[in-house]
Amino acid sequence: MKTSGKCIIFSAPSGSGKTTLVKDLIDRSELNLKFSISATTRKKRHNEVEGKDYFFISKPEFHTMIKHDQLLEYEEVYDGVFYGSLKDSVNDLLNDFNVIFDIDVIGGLRLKKYFNEKALAIFVKPPNIIELQKRLESRGLDSKDSIETRIKKAQIEIDKELQFDITVINDNLEEAKKDSYNIVKKFLFK
Repeated sequence: MKTSGKCIIFSAPSGSGKTTLVKDLIDRSELNLKFSISATTRKKRHNEVEGKDYFFISKPEFHTMIKHDQLLEYEEVYDGVFYGSLKDSVNDLLNDFNVIFDIDVIGGLRLKKYFNEKALAIFVKPPNIIELQKRLESRGLDSKDSIETRIKKAQIEIDKELQFDITVINDNLEEAKKDSYNIVKKFLFK
């Protein structure tokens, strides 16, 4: 693993705002960040772009990638829905850039273990479960059953917060953006 860049790992329960924070950081050119595009077996949402948001692949393709050791990490995040980070893609990016991940909690911990001191693992925490549920409902992307599943999973994920390097509480978006920027900048330029 010959690389020069560092890894920034953002993990959080669904609806915590990690994607918004990641997009804000990518827009800050001085950080030299490139987004790690994950592979997933879930269906593409109407506003998502293949190869920009995710690589949408079939379950058989995903299992072939696992078999051929093409993923840095992978997880069955929801029943029958897999996500994973592409090994070659990430390592290529690390030759010239710092890489930022927007990833589930278990995947984030696996990446932190893989990259060790070359990675900063940030846990994005919602102010509370009630607010998280409101955010998920207001997005209008998920069914009532899906939201219930995500809330149950969030309660388990929040218990893993202390395994991350640092936590950003996303109670106020502008404050969370500022905190994230300062934390990432300090890590990249130390």
